[in-house]
Amino acid sequence: MTMNPERGRVPNPLIDQLTQELEPVRAIRLRDGLALVALAMVGTVLAVEFIDGLWRGAFAGEASAFFVIGNGLLLVLGLAAATSAVGMASPRVGNRHEGPKWAMAMAAVLPAGALLSLLGHDHPASGFDDPYGLECMTKGLIASLLVTGSLVVWLRRGAPVSASAAGLLVGTAAASLGSVAYGLACPIDTVAHIGIWHFAPVPIGALIGRLALPPLLRW
Repeated sequence: MTMNPERGRVPNPLIDQLTQELEPVRAIRLRDGLALVALAMVGTVLAVEFIDGLWRGAFAGEASAFFVIGNGLLLVLGLAAATSAVGMASPRVGNRHEGPKWAMAMAAVLPAGALLSLLGHDHPASGFDDPYGLECMTKGLIASLLVTGSLVVWLRRGAPVSASAAGLLVGTAAASLGSVAYGLACPIDTVAHIGIWHFAPVPIGALIGRLALPPLLRW
C-alpha cells in the first residue's frame, strides 16, 4: 500500500502564489565574468587602435624594459582586481581577496622608483612637467569605461556583500586595464613617464569606484 504525499496537505495560497512566480536563474560562473571583462578589454584596445593607433614600436622590439615592466605590472594588478571583483558577485564562506593587495604592493614599486629617480636630478619636479603626462592619464581613465561597465553589469547580476569593497576593486581593475590599453599607443617609455602618468589613473579610478559605484552595486 502506497501513500499519496498530496493527501492531507493543507493548501496555502500564499506559498502557491510565490512558487508560481519563480523562474529558473542561470548560475553565475567565474569564467563567464572573466570572459566578459576580457571582451571589454579587447574592445577597448580596438577602440584605442581606431582613435589613436597603437605604437608599432612596442611590437617590434623598440620599447624599453620600463615599458614592458610598467604595463606588465598594471596588467597583473588589473587581472587580480578584476578576478576578485567578478568573484564578489557570488559570495561564499571563506572568500578572501588577498590577491589585489599583493598586486597593489608589487605595482607600487615602479611609481616609487620613478619618484626616487627624480630626486637625483637638478630639478626633481621635472617629471611632472611632462607635456604628454595629463593626456596619458586622462585617456587612461577614459579607456577604463568599458571594463567598468562590464564589471558593474556582472556584479548587478549577483549579490556582492560589500558594495564599497566591490566598487574599490572595480575602479582599480578598470583603471589598471584601461591604462594598459591606452599605454599600447604611447611611445614614451621612460621610467618617469610610465611610473607617474600611466600609474596615476589607478588611485584615481580606485577612489572614484569606492565613492561613486556602491549605489549601483547594492541589491
